[in-house]
Amino acid sequence: MQVAIEQKFKLPSPCASAKAPCSAVALQRRVSTRGWRGAGGEVSNTAMVIFALRFNVITLPNFPNNNLNKAMKTDLLAIGAHPDDVELSAGGTIALHVKAGKVVGIIDLTRGELGTRGNADLRDQESKEASGILGIAFRENLKMKDGLFENDEQHLLKIIEKIRLYQPEVVICNAVTDRHPDHGRASTIVSRACFLSGLRKINTQFNNKAQELWRPKAVYHYIQDRHIQPDFIIDISRFMDVKMAAIKAYSSQFYDPDSKEPETPISGKGFLEFLYGRAVEMGRMIDVAYGEGFTVERSIGLKSIFDIS
Repeated sequence: MQVAIEQKFKLPSPCASAKAPCSAVALQRRVSTRGWRGAGGEVSNTAMVIFALRFNVITLPNFPNNNLNKAMKTDLLAIGAHPDDVELSAGGTIALHVKAGKVVGIIDLTRGELGTRGNADLRDQESKEASGILGIAFRENLKMKDGLFENDEQHLLKIIEKIRLYQPEVVICNAVTDRHPDHGRASTIVSRACFLSGLRKINTQFNNKAQELWRPKAVYHYIQDRHIQPDFIIDISRFMDVKMAAIKAYSSQFYDPDSKEPETPISGKGFLEFLYGRAVEMGRMIDVAYGEGFTVERSIGLKSIFDIS
């Protein structure tokens, strides 16, 4: 645990709020005193990381990498209309592929400033915490206007610039239709941008240099509030705790019995239970504990019928 934390985060020495060095043993001791234990009484690595983030024991790297001056090959790029969209519907898939050694990043289109609870600055910090928990390589926010971004040239070009910059093999994005109108609209814009990014007569620049065209091999859509029959399901059984930890990093948005903010459709205790139920439902379809479902834009090709799990 100590090696993993020290490689992933910049550890101050001594700790921000303790005289002892910031070792894994010290972290575990401090977590234990606050009752952050699992059902079996164990202190999980996830709990240790969340504790360290919340109490400023460790600091996260800056997102994005401001030293980036050329295109960066990315395996998986997840795009969401709002901070927390990706964590809610694809957090387990993100964590799984990070663990597998893939280069994974997230782009949020807006700061979620129209949300009933919290504010944009707070959500910026929460997304930074969630990014650290997931272990992604980078995260950017395009700062489009929440609720008011449109499927037009201005917004498409912003996304095309990022697709050409990060050159993802696969893009996952919002559900094709959902309760929140931003989700379906973001789905359409991102899908369209992924196609247009491969056209050489659309010109974009980064650092005053013309960008090379790039088209992802595939665009998939995660499933959000409204049920959609999935075209395929990812087994996230080993990463459900990481997914939920990343979601709970957005503490302003979800269940908090001490919160004085207005209630929303996602702030009740029942919503967190719904997330578990959805993951169980998806997992049951493929005979695993937990799953995350996705829809496709074109038929999936296989080399052999035996490639189907």
